[in-house]
Amino acid sequence: MSSSAIRFAIVAGEASGDILGAALIRALRVRYPQAQFYGVTGPRMREAGCDSVAGIDRLSVMGLAEVLPKLPDILRLRRDLRRRFAGDRPDCLIGIDAPDFNLGLERGLRRAGIPTVHVVSPSVWAWRPGRVKGIARAVDLMLCLFPFEPKFYAAHRVRAVYIGHPLAEELDQPVSRDEARRRLDLPPGPCVAMLPGSRGAELKYLAEPFARTAAWLAQRQPELSFVVPLAKPSLRPLFEQAVAAHAPGLRWRLVDGHSREAMRAADAVLLASGTATLECLLLDRPMVVGYRVSAFSAALVRTLKLIKIDHVSLPNLLCREAVVPEFLQEQADAAQMGPALQHLLTDAAARERQTAQFAAVRQELKRDAAAAAAAAIGDLIGK
Repeated sequence: MSSSAIRFAIVAGEASGDILGAALIRALRVRYPQAQFYGVTGPRMREAGCDSVAGIDRLSVMGLAEVLPKLPDILRLRRDLRRRFAGDRPDCLIGIDAPDFNLGLERGLRRAGIPTVHVVSPSVWAWRPGRVKGIARAVDLMLCLFPFEPKFYAAHRVRAVYIGHPLAEELDQPVSRDEARRRLDLPPGPCVAMLPGSRGAELKYLAEPFARTAAWLAQRQPELSFVVPLAKPSLRPLFEQAVAAHAPGLRWRLVDGHSREAMRAADAVLLASGTATLECLLLDRPMVVGYRVSAFSAALVRTLKLIKIDHVSLPNLLCREAVVPEFLQEQADAAQMGPALQHLLTDAAARERQTAQFAAVRQELKRDAAAAAAAAIGDLIGK
């Protein structure tokens, strides 16, 4: 079959999926110059030549309170897509992340005989591993961003290929610490970046212990400054309240966005567990991780043993050994996070022990993820 007849349906669910989707479209077009692309898109995917059936804004919702009002529209969209793709019969359906939406869509279309690919594995190796049974029914191919994931899927007879992580290429552009500090208008002297999460629920539990940790450090190193990049303006009041109550008078710089510049500018970073820890590793900055959830959620996780891994931060999962201090729940307080950060600020050997491990991970993750994904998809569809 000629490449002119090949059609790819692609469904991305949020901004990060739009970035991945655009890169994948460009890589697939190298293999199939006349291929057609259509699906649920963001601006980058449309710019790459993907016809839009719907926009990612219809799926880009997080949290129960946000999802519930939009649930009827989301379910209607999935039903419409299933009907359309089943009729159009593209050569491959590619779901990018958004597993709650995409896996259900993929399962229905796989039953209809359409090859299905899912990009970005859900964290089934860490959280609720029983979900892999549903994944096995939904996908012909799982494309994984981390090297340890295909082994997990192999044990469950799911075809999986490691493609590397696109952030490894995206962040492979050196920006000096001095330049980052100039961009953020930071004062001279040592600096700690604090990233307490991107959601209100995270700041609810982390703003106070992070602010108290800053106060603990400033008592011992008064010359320290603190930069806090906030994911959205609505989060600023939550952190400002914590600063006013627990760490007034320090050298604070709160900024909207610019998380990567803040990490580049810092001598050490305190941050919530999540993708930001991977960005911090790729930016070669030493870090400490702190995280809290509600007491009820923590008790539920412990009682039901829902988490199956010993460490929660991506650097500790990716490095040969656990090199990043993690403080969870009751341990995420100034008395423990403060000394860990001070150790990184004052001990060059401690910083080197972390960042030496990071270098090997950066090299491992840098695989030209889009090209590797296109090759794996080509092998799947056999065209």
